[in-house]
Amino acid sequence: MAITASMVKALRDQTGAGMMDAKKALTENDGDMDAAVDWLRTKGLAKAAKKSGRTAAEGLVALAIEGGKGVAVEVNSETDFVAKKAEFQEMVGGVAKLAMNAADVDELLASDMGGKTVKDVLTEKIATIGENMSVRRMATIEGETVASYVHNAVAPNMGKIGVLVAMTGENEAFGKQVAMHVAAADPRPQALNEAELDAAVVEKEKQIQMDIARESGKPEAVIEKMIVGRMKKFMAEITLLNQKFVVNPDLTVEQAAKEAGVEITGFVRLEVGEGIEVEKEDFAAEVAKAAQG
Repeated sequence: MAITASMVKALRDQTGAGMMDAKKALTENDGDMDAAVDWLRTKGLAKAAKKSGRTAAEGLVALAIEGGKGVAVEVNSETDFVAKKAEFQEMVGGVAKLAMNAADVDELLASDMGGKTVKDVLTEKIATIGENMSVRRMATIEGETVASYVHNAVAPNMGKIGVLVAMTGENEAFGKQVAMHVAAADPRPQALNEAELDAAVVEKEKQIQMDIARESGKPEAVIEKMIVGRMKKFMAEITLLNQKFVVNPDLTVEQAAKEAGVEITGFVRLEVGEGIEVEKEDFAAEVAKAAQG
């Protein structure tokens, strides 16, 4: 029986399954809608689709390093409980290894993972574990040496915060100290140096400082001088090389690197759930939601 687009749409509307899954279900069942629904339920695909709207703000960041290349991947789940499961951690570790050869998340999701795409493996895990999950983002870095640090590690190279630091020279012990600095620094470094800072971020901060300074009622000439000093302080606070090194606050990170005989050339920092807005629910609502499945 020929499978039409309207049939696929109808099945998708009824089950929430993906387009290709709906088409395959209809093909496998000769266009029988009821049988296709049962097929999707058997495969766990309808169940997975229903959960895809839930916010997944927990999970893990996993790191992988090969030679002078490192990659960090964030894979989310709905709860920290699932993130602690060996089944989830094994999947995340496998995804991180595949990310070494992927250019972006889309390519990663299409990568082969034991005969299936990463996307299909993720869909199956959603069905079997019972929570929404997603490969949210990845970041790659290259350098002569790549050092790493994982904060709140639950398994090797896997935890809540993952940091990679690229540098010239071979001083991995120092590189790890810098990675720990990146994980802990407050405020968090937003760029390696002033040249790599987003111009929009700089302009926004400058405007804020101008507005604050004008509240003082001082002349514009005085305000301009005030802004120069405040922006210099701002740059020192949010650029990695200009920050005070947590291991030795008497030195900047750049100065400490020179003493260690290396040059920091880049860094990556991923933290689980960073930037995700989580809808707050009262306890009764959470219980009701859990009861609905």
